[in-house]
Amino acid sequence: MSLHTNKEVIWNWVLIVGLLLLLIMAFLPLLGSNEQWMRWAFGGGAVMVLAARIAQAAHSQSDNIRLNRLYRILVVSALLYVASAAVTFIDRGTSNWIAFLLAGAVLQIYASAMIDKIERNLNKS
Repeated sequence: MSLHTNKEVIWNWVLIVGLLLLLIMAFLPLLGSNEQWMRWAFGGGAVMVLAARIAQAAHSQSDNIRLNRLYRILVVSALLYVASAAVTFIDRGTSNWIAFLLAGAVLQIYASAMIDKIERNLNKS
């Protein structure tokens, strides 16, 4: 296993932990609990996702312009997660943060599906 592959594995784990934090901390306020530590955990998860997405985008420099664009869309998705976390601190007591969270999730779903499709097509040729 090369050093480059080890970095990819580490960033993938950072991404998984960050996304799990986002999921859990986004679900708990919907159940009624809204504590300060939950905002910090949500923000930490968003920052972890952003760091992992930036590392993935930097690593995935290929000749395919569309593929590079899709990786940048994943970075924008992570930025929307960070904006969602910022709204939880700025605008307490409202549910405006959900709009940023859902916008980021939609972009992530689209970009991830298209990246998979393009990479499968590139491997076929």
